[in-house]
Amino acid sequence: MRLSEPHPNPNIRIISLGAGVQSTVMALMAAKGELEPMPDCAIFADTGYEPEGVYEHLNWLEKQLPFPTYRVSQGNIKQDIEKGLNTHGTRFVAMPFFTKEGGMGMRQCTNDYKIVPLKKKTRELLGLGYRERAKNQVSETWLGISWDEMQRMKESRDKYIYHRFPLIEKQMRRHNCISWFEEHYPNRPLSKSACIACPFHDNTLWRDMKVNDPVSFADAVDFDKKIRNLPTFKQEQYVHRSCKPLDEVDFDNAEDKGQMSFLDECDGMCGV
Repeated sequence: MRLSEPHPNPNIRIISLGAGVQSTVMALMAAKGELEPMPDCAIFADTGYEPEGVYEHLNWLEKQLPFPTYRVSQGNIKQDIEKGLNTHGTRFVAMPFFTKEGGMGMRQCTNDYKIVPLKKKTRELLGLGYRERAKNQVSETWLGISWDEMQRMKESRDKYIYHRFPLIEKQMRRHNCISWFEEHYPNRPLSKSACIACPFHDNTLWRDMKVNDPVSFADAVDFDKKIRNLPTFKQEQYVHRSCKPLDEVDFDNAEDKGQMSFLDECDGMCGV
């Protein structure tokens, strides 16, 4: 059995678009007929807390595609977290922050802000009502997982969603995706899709943000200070693995190890 192959008879073909490296290249390859059949649409799940460069890239990308891109949202993750800090009775949004006790916190952000809105839009496009069970309706949903991320491949738990991995079918690794993009769109930068203060950033990304996007970095520093004492947690929370305030971290210092490299962790369905 092949690792990935097209569904024999889907009602609709959807690209899960994170606007990062892999999903961008996947969408553009489809637009050029290098991946078939042509998708019907793309869906971008907006957390409301992406760097401005991601939104600029998405605006450009939409103009290159012959099919529509739907932007969906479950809210602004940063604003929701800040509300949880200041409002009694508000459900707190769990992000995987670091503690000095070791380890990372619970991670609900992927499900709440990426997967849930994508599924809602998929059901809408399939004509499924609220809580209506799918009979024969099915979406072939393309995920931008590359050959070097094969361990992230998963079948959908929902009967109405069939996961397809076109980059796996082409045996394309991340560096192959970058090379393809540079060949077809020279001098055009590629964005990395992730929330501004995502704990999965590595030191290279933090350093680049600090130097080249000081507005986003200042936002992340402010956010890091606000989450220091989260409700229901006994330990102080930090965005960076070193468990130091973000503006005190030396991103060139080997002692301040960066985060785990998850490549485009939030690209498409954020690792799912």
